[in-house]
Amino acid sequence: MQNLEKKLEAVLFWKGEPLSYKKLEDILKVSQSEIKDAVFNLKNELAGRGVALLENGNPARPHDGSGAGGEISLGTSPEFSKLIENLQKEELNKELSKASLETLSIILYRGGATRAEIDYIRGVNSSFILRALSVRGLINKIADPKDARRFLYQPSLDLLSFMGVRNVEELPEFAEIKNSLNSATQNLAEMSQKAEAETSENQSTL
Repeated sequence: MQNLEKKLEAVLFWKGEPLSYKKLEDILKVSQSEIKDAVFNLKNELAGRGVALLENGNPARPHDGSGAGGEISLGTSPEFSKLIENLQKEELNKELSKASLETLSIILYRGGATRAEIDYIRGVNSSFILRALSVRGLINKIADPKDARRFLYQPSLDLLSFMGVRNVEELPEFAEIKNSLNSATQNLAEMSQKAEAETSENQSTL
């Protein structure tokens, strides 16, 4: 597998959510045609395996101008759908793990949070935890009204029912914990703004 295909696979695995071609261009610092070639090659490389490259939109084709309007992600091969379905049913019947409860607490007390914010507060990648919580129906994933490029995870009505509260303000020490989480996410926002400013400055000097 070529180096770009390896990078593409790593990014899709780590993100755990669909990514647009434009976003991949920004992350991998290569042209759209190179991304299309890598997607095409990676899809062929994964053929017949348990993990597949999934495309939402027209399939990418190398060396032409088509197939760059959708999003791509890694997922399980359709032939194993029954196996995954059984595993999901088993997961739904299990008690929530410490990591799941930790993630739910952040979403509840924040009243909704992005994955970057959740990862920053927890200090680890939360993509698989979020996926499992979504399957259980405990959280909802929506487009972030402040930034259409990212998603926001919100507590579902089922989650509030599971916690035994009518609204998030009934949670223990709500104001204190919310303020603490807001301070942490503010730090993340300031770091992101600084990084974007430095990137813009570097590009302007090229």
